[in-house]
Amino acid sequence: MIAILHGYLLEGSGSNLWTRSMIQALVAQGETVHLVCQEPHPERYDFIGEAYRYSPEGEPQPMMNRSVPYPGRCIMHKPYIGAVLPVYVWDHYEEYQQVVPMVDLPTPQLEDYIEKNTRVVADVVQRYGIQAIHANHAVLMSVVAQRVSQKLKIPFSIMPHGSAIEYAVKKDERLFQYAQDAFQAARTIFLIGEEMKQRLLGLFPKIQDLPHKMVTLNLGVNTDQFQLLTRQERPKAIQQLLQRVAGVHGGKSASQEALLAEAVSSIETLADARDYFAKVSQYGTKLPDEHLSQKLRQVAWETDVIMLFVGRLIVSKGIHSIIAVLPEIFARVPRSRLLIVGHGPLREAMELLVAALASGNQTLAENIVQWGKALEGATAEPLHTVLHYWNWLKQTGRWESYWQHAQQWISHDRVLFTGYLTHNELRYLFPSADVAIFPSVVAEAGPLVFLEALASGCFPLGTYFAGMAASIDAVATVVPPEVAELMKIRPEDQFTCGDIAEKAPRALTVDPQYRKILRQLAVERYDWRQIARRFLEVLLA
Repeated sequence: MIAILHGYLLEGSGSNLWTRSMIQALVAQGETVHLVCQEPHPERYDFIGEAYRYSPEGEPQPMMNRSVPYPGRCIMHKPYIGAVLPVYVWDHYEEYQQVVPMVDLPTPQLEDYIEKNTRVVADVVQRYGIQAIHANHAVLMSVVAQRVSQKLKIPFSIMPHGSAIEYAVKKDERLFQYAQDAFQAARTIFLIGEEMKQRLLGLFPKIQDLPHKMVTLNLGVNTDQFQLLTRQERPKAIQQLLQRVAGVHGGKSASQEALLAEAVSSIETLADARDYFAKVSQYGTKLPDEHLSQKLRQVAWETDVIMLFVGRLIVSKGIHSIIAVLPEIFARVPRSRLLIVGHGPLREAMELLVAALASGNQTLAENIVQWGKALEGATAEPLHTVLHYWNWLKQTGRWESYWQHAQQWISHDRVLFTGYLTHNELRYLFPSADVAIFPSVVAEAGPLVFLEALASGCFPLGTYFAGMAASIDAVATVVPPEVAELMKIRPEDQFTCGDIAEKAPRALTVDPQYRKILRQLAVERYDWRQIARRFLEVLLA
């Protein structure tokens, strides 16, 4: 019997997805897993059979108890942590008004959070006879596992994810020391791939036995959840998606999107843009758009060629690089459309960029690119990939034709923002798309959306570095070199947009036979059930 320490919610991508996927695969194989996290709705996850909320005094209070459709079950524990939720990057979290990047928290508050979790985890270990603990992220749950291990002499492992490394450990000496001490004490360090291994070896040279603790554990995908679809099957799949979100209200409305027409002509300064965003961003960001049904019914699913982006709408995920090259892609592939799935502080800015391109407002478009990260609340920094691409267009005499294509081909029904979708909806959308594009600006240890595209037979393009490179290299073992090459977006700023503009149209015409090959690779190499067996075997060794 094991315990997994997560600390956050279960919905969403990244480590949240890893946690729920791993637990589901384990309970499907008959295991009992204790999960420590802050999920407010355990009833939404069919693998959770029991759930307890802990009082400030550390007493468990039942949230639910039910049977589950698996031979095993998950028992969830939700510690009381007070009003503050320490995070790596700010976002909305249900139940928490004080969501604070942990680098901004004073040490006593960090220690208070660690202690509250440690008390609950120690109680769970003793009460249920836990044999081993696994902690997600380099901090802060790793510190909880370390302290429980010291107290109760129980082994623990850690799986570092990129966000904690980049946004916490590298930026704060206190958090670096927490992580170094935890890695030193852990028995096993699970790694998503070679890139994370090298990152840790570079960060923690003082941990002499670190290489011997490391075990590679691939990311996975629920290959039962994603399936291949023919073009004729796509309309039915989209109808199933819409049935899933029917009756869900509170997402972005059509009237809020309609304000774009007014905004394009009136926004001249960064302050103007921020005022506009404040007017149109009062909606549930983690919900699908109110008029999603209307949007998706505009698509001719059997004949249109669909490009897909799934991810957080922030600069580091690179959505701006795709939007910037749409005039050229649409001109080369007139039946193509782009669907943008996700939420984040850059959404309104990207909608505005689309509107500026469609209307031919060069001044606004160039302002948006110059304002860059300031549009998502960060320190002002331009969107470098787009700057390089636009400068190249100007230098090669293509700037005028670019804007002609933009006004001819870009429209609100060709670039569709869906709002936030869960995997219950993405399971229908991924197989209904032809190409998925993931042009991350920062290195990611393991982009799970890439694997979901593979499992759906959706041809993926991604930035060729870190975990994305490892996944592309795996595909290269089963397809011809020229096909694998189409997946690679060079990470250097001066090449990113150009590679998307050149390779995406070609990827849209790749032989459909490769859909089956991509799917087969996902089943054979990345299915969560295989990965869960390996995880448990190492953890309990």
